[in-house]
Amino acid sequence: MGRTIEDKQEIVAELKDSLSKSQLALVIDYQGLTVAEITDLRRRLRPAGATCKVTKNTLMGIAIQDDEKWQPLSELLKGSSAFLLVQEDFSAAIKAYQEFQKATKKTELRGGVMEGRLLKEPDVKALGDLPSKEQLMAQIAGAINALATKVAVGINEVPSSLARALQAYADKEKGEEVNG
Repeated sequence: MGRTIEDKQEIVAELKDSLSKSQLALVIDYQGLTVAEITDLRRRLRPAGATCKVTKNTLMGIAIQDDEKWQPLSELLKGSSAFLLVQEDFSAAIKAYQEFQKATKKTELRGGVMEGRLLKEPDVKALGDLPSKEQLMAQIAGAINALATKVAVGINEVPSSLARALQAYADKEKGEEVNG
């Protein structure tokens, strides 16, 4: 039974809404996956703030046609497409997909789009290798703590170095007066 025009419009509107909240979209060829496996993939993606949409390429094509940010996806619309739409932690979402792929060996990553740019598989892999948001926050916190320590030590040293600089300046002035 085919879908009605209303159904299709509703799906396109839903896709547009999901894309508007996403920072990364990946396209995978999911041919051969069972319903249980797709459910498993969705479960793995959820903690990273990502969803998996299985929809017709034509409907995704309509959803992105007026959106420059997602337009490059049109190059990836062929065959059996599932769309991983990542709203939060793209690094964690890519890792979750890679783990799923290792377990099933049935899907193929066609590529993705981020910030209006088409990504090939090596680009997506590089994004997946980036630290997660939590790791970045920990690194930044560590850097701030180290900087705060340096600043505190530096501030403690200011009076003595300032005194030395003033003394050197005073000595220089005195020397010029004597010689002048």
